Formats: sequence, structure tokens, C-alpha cells
Amino acid sequence: MSIPTAPTPLPAFSPKQKRNAVIGVMLAMFLATLDQTIVAPALPTIGASLGDADFLPWIISGYLLTSTAVTPLYGKASDIYGRGPVLFIGLGIFVAGSIICALSTSMLALVLGRAAQGLGGGGLIAMAQTVVADIVSPRERGRYVVYFTTVWATSSVAGPALGGLLASHWSWTLIFWINLPLGALAALICSRTLRGAPQRRRNHRLDWVGSALITLATLGLMLVLTLGGVRVAWSSPGLLALLATSLAIAGWLLAHLARTPTPLIPLGLFRNGVVGAATLAIFFSMFAFVGSTVYLPIYFEYALGVDPEWAGAGLAALLGGSVIGANGAGRRMPRVAHYKAIAIWGLAVAGLALCALALLSARLNFWAAEALILALGIGVGPLFPTATVSVQNAVDPADLGVATASLACLRALGSAVGVAALGAILLAYRVIAADSAVPAVAGGEFAARAAQAFSFVFLAQALAVAASLLCLLRMEERPLRGPAATPIEP
Repeated sequence: MSIPTAPTPLPAFSPKQKRNAVIGVMLAMFLATLDQTIVAPALPTIGASLGDADFLPWIISGYLLTSTAVTPLYGKASDIYGRGPVLFIGLGIFVAGSIICALSTSMLALVLGRAAQGLGGGGLIAMAQTVVADIVSPRERGRYVVYFTTVWATSSVAGPALGGLLASHWSWTLIFWINLPLGALAALICSRTLRGAPQRRRNHRLDWVGSALITLATLGLMLVLTLGGVRVAWSSPGLLALLATSLAIAGWLLAHLARTPTPLIPLGLFRNGVVGAATLAIFFSMFAFVGSTVYLPIYFEYALGVDPEWAGAGLAALLGGSVIGANGAGRRMPRVAHYKAIAIWGLAVAGLALCALALLSARLNFWAAEALILALGIGVGPLFPTATVSVQNAVDPADLGVATASLACLRALGSAVGVAALGAILLAYRVIAADSAVPAVAGGEFAARAAQAFSFVFLAQALAVAASLLCLLRMEERPLRGPAATPIEP
């Protein structure tokens, strides 16, 4: 697919109107990203309250499974029916799922409620980025995409802290009730600020067969990644059968997308010199980045002997660095012709930082490790606005929703694959056990084994960043459409 020769003119939004619209969709996105992290600290309390503690991991997995599977469906639906209606549908489903969770009196009901939340939350992230793409030209967009990186990083830090606070001092149900006033506020702001947004609707039918196939294929793959090596052995016949079934459905999906007139995801989208390379770059970078957010506290605590409080706080360097990197790239993109170079140099720095961590994992102290992790965050951060803006700039406005949703889907899949693969390394070295995060062995021997395991973890992440860098180098760099960037009002 190519850049349209005569793109649809963007509405004349003032900087203040753009800012207000972004605030509304950012709040909707915050709900979705917050619920990926807020539940984890409350799991012991929830298990004690509802029983059936063996199913606690499904409280998180259920949300991740459904949200990843339906993301492309939201993107395509918004291209057909408009952004606003689809955004509000996702918000409504998310709030309804939150109510189910808050009223749950059994573990089964809570897991089903979390799955319902994911059905809504999967669309909020993609729709938020797509709405911004509708009202802001690609040349200006990098400055606004930075805000979404900030929201994601903030929810990653605030989610666990808020979840632990509510569960410890009040009730775990407040984790879900809090979504009601926030959801109502997001709906109110969006209803007021998106009235002037363009409505690019197409008289196409939604590809329900493609929707069902991509949902089944994604759910199967995510189940394999979630269960493999943790609750079920990788060599288990049942798990291998599930993997084979998922791959067969994926093959069926590709054949269907190739022959249907109006596919859920046009395969030509990935033959685009930008979209295919950018989505793969995001996939590999999220492998490394999200893997770090999950396992770095374990590295600090088990390999370096850091107290649990400091181990959790150690993520601030990674998340803060990613915001710094994304902000610098987003603000510079409108001013330079070769904007891709910012992300290329950033990934090179991130790869070197991971190589240093792999070589020195046993000899670093906390602050030296934090310096390298800060470099990792600053290095990966520029890719987020670069990939998002590049993809949105390279597709026809009619495919904007599905292109943005596809990027979000690959981002989620990369995160899941990274967590599963890196977790498998730690399981192999018995740094974590399949039924617990508490080490079975304490003392110097365990710390040495943990450091050795993490040297391979960091090496795997470095290889993933190198793959992301190669994809980005191959990505076609197209001039950003739109007028010169205008300052954002404070």
C-alpha cells in the first residue's frame, strides 16, 4: 500500500482542542493499561477471599488473552463504523467487566469478569492512538504519541502501588470499582472533545470469519505462552496439540485474508515498506522491554541482594528512561528529515547496555545496574513514537484503524513471548519455581546461580533488540505529511 496522493484534510483543531481530545483518550487508555498491572499485588488477598488460589494466574492471563485477541477487530470496526462509536463500545464493555469483577463471589466469576474487561480494554489502547492520528498530522503526531508512552509508564509504576494499597488497607474490590468514575469521566471528556473529529466510514461489512479465526489463533498462542513451562511442561502432548491447532488456525486465517474482498487485516498492509518492518521492530523491542519490567526486580533481589522495596523501585530507571527517550524523539521528529536515525541510535545504545548487563550481571552493584537500565530505557523509548507515527503516516486514512490496531497487537504478542521465553530461562536455572516466585535455595550459591541465569536473560534481550534494530534499518523512511509542527500549549 502507498501513501495516498491526496490525503483527507485534517480538521482545523486548535492546540487547545487537540490537547483536550488527547486528555480524554489518554484517560481511556490509562484504564486499560492500569488494569494490566494493578491486580498483581492483590492476588494473595483475592486468593484468601475467594479460594481456588490455583487459578490466580488466570486473573491476569484472562485479561491479557482477550485484550490481545480483539485488538485487530476494534481497528477494523473503527475503519467501518467510525472511531467514536467503537471507542465508547470498548469503554462500556470494560466498565461492565469491572462491575462483574467487583461483584464476584467466586474465582470463576472473577476470571470471567477479567476476560470481559479485556474484551473492552483491547480496543481502548488502539482507539486512543487512532483518534490522535485522526486529528493530528503525522508531522506533529510524534509530540502527542509521547503522552501515550508516559501514560503506559505511569500505569506500570502506579498500578502495583495502588493495587497493593487498596487491597491492604480497604478492599480488593476497590481495584475494580475505581474504574467506574474514571470510565465515566473519560466518556464525558471524549463525548465533548471528539465531536469535531473526522468520521471516515466505509460501506464494508465486518469480516466476522476473519475476526473469529484471529481470535482463536491468538487465544491458542497466548495460552501456550502462558501455560508452557509454568503450569504445563513444554513437552506436554496437550500443549503441543494446542500449539499445532493454533498454527493450523493461523494458516487458515492467512488463506482467508488472502481471498476475502474486505479482510479484517489486509495482507497488503504488511507488504508496505513501513508497516511490516515497524510492527516487527515493535514486536522484538517489547520482547526485551516488557521482559525487563517483569524480571528486573527478581534480578535485583536474588542476584544483587537488594531489599524487596528497592527491587521494585529499581524499575523507575527503566520506565523513566523510556519516557525521556520517547519524549526526545517525539519532539525532534517534526524538525528533522531523517527521523528514523533517532530510534536507530537509541536501539544501538539499548543493545550495548544489555550486553554490558549480560557480561557483568554478577559483578554489578545496584546503582551501576540502574545506570545501565536507564540507558536501556532511554534507548528503547524513541522506537515507540517512531514506529507508531511511521505506520500511521504510511497507510491510507481508510486503513488507519486496522494499521494502528495491528501494531498494538504485535506489541502485546511481543510482550507475551518475551515474558514466556525469559521466564523459561529462569525456570531452567531454578531461579523461580513453577508454583512460586520465592527461591527454593538461599545464600551465596543461589545468588551466583541467579546471576548466571540473568546473564542469559540479558543476552536474549540483547538479541531481540538487535533483531528490532535490523527491522528498523530495513524500514522505509517516508516524509511526514502535514504542516510544520505547532507548539503544544501547556
